[in-house]
Amino acid sequence: MAHKLTFTARDRLKLLLGGSAFALVGCGGGGGGNSGVTPPLVVTPPPTPPTPPAAFEPTVGQFKNAFAANFEIGAAIQEDQTLDADQDSQILKDQFNSITAEFQMKPEIIAPTEGVFDWTVPDALVQFAEDNNMVIRGHALLWHQATPDYFFAGTPAEVRTRLESYITEVVTRYKDRVFAWDVVNEVITDDNSASDPYRRSNWWDASGGNADYIDWAFNAARAADPNCQLFINDYNTELPGKRGRYVTVIKDLVDRGVPVDGVGHQMHLHVETPLAEALAAIDAIDDEFMGLIQHVTELDISLYNDPGSCFGDQTGCRADYGDNIPASVITQQAELYRDLFEGFAARSSVTSVTLWGVSDAQSWLNNFPITRTNAPLLWDRDRNAKSALQAILDPDFTP
Repeated sequence: MAHKLTFTARDRLKLLLGGSAFALVGCGGGGGGNSGVTPPLVVTPPPTPPTPPAAFEPTVGQFKNAFAANFEIGAAIQEDQTLDADQDSQILKDQFNSITAEFQMKPEIIAPTEGVFDWTVPDALVQFAEDNNMVIRGHALLWHQATPDYFFAGTPAEVRTRLESYITEVVTRYKDRVFAWDVVNEVITDDNSASDPYRRSNWWDASGGNADYIDWAFNAARAADPNCQLFINDYNTELPGKRGRYVTVIKDLVDRGVPVDGVGHQMHLHVETPLAEALAAIDAIDDEFMGLIQHVTELDISLYNDPGSCFGDQTGCRADYGDNIPASVITQQAELYRDLFEGFAARSSVTSVTLWGVSDAQSWLNNFPITRTNAPLLWDRDRNAKSALQAILDPDFTP
């Protein structure tokens, strides 16, 4: 009787394993005395990726101490940044030894109504400075903006009396506490074809169509505090035309004995600003041998080199980088910051350098001249120190 051949599952498994072994031995054959045994597979592990460099973190006091022999390191702030719960407060205490009120010591804050003074915020800022061994720059006694309309009412004589009364009240209150005042701010015209160097402003009109208000302001401030450093302050001094007009006005004030102690340069720059032009603003004053102190009062470096139309009517502005800021732009900014601080330190007339803010999160350039992402300062939005600060502080660092 014929028997039916059957395979169990175990039989099939044995057959498969046997066949596989045979196939492996057969594949290992060939000439040269090969034994037919497959050599063990050697697996090379992938290379270990390099450890990324640690983020730069300045030591406590490193920024202000690095320039202690040259100038104070300042920041323009608002009162809420001085509160202990605010992230900027600790950065200020650790790295800065000077502060400026970004806008909270201007006339519309201190005296919104004629004869009525609100000292709440200015007092708090001055106290914060004193509590943390900082000096404070007063900004600003006279400006064509942030000034209530009542200042300009009446005859030139009435305008003068009102201005002198305001300045006397403010400067006297902070006598020997505010070490420097921007007495007049932005009084130079931007018009390269103008017949004279003065801005045509509400102050020009109210004083009778002339610049007498500048003298009134300086003389009142000096009478109120003989020891305070009194500054004229303006922007775009890195531009030759504006710089030339600025020098003309300053020389006239000094020659006539108006009590000007120092010159302020705002230096709102961009990544493509030529270093030589920025430093020429300082040198132009030194070259006149007037012996004036110089402060960099509002330093920041925008990522964008915008045309004039962007500031005039918000057209032609550079496209927003958003979250994709090119590495080359960050490098440009870091290199310019490094070179600027080296240049400031080499010029003995520079006794204060103030950043216009602490971190990118609260910079005015996020909304001016248009709303877009900007990153003009030394700490980023998360309050991490940026490569620009490392470039300033570490001579061996290559941005």
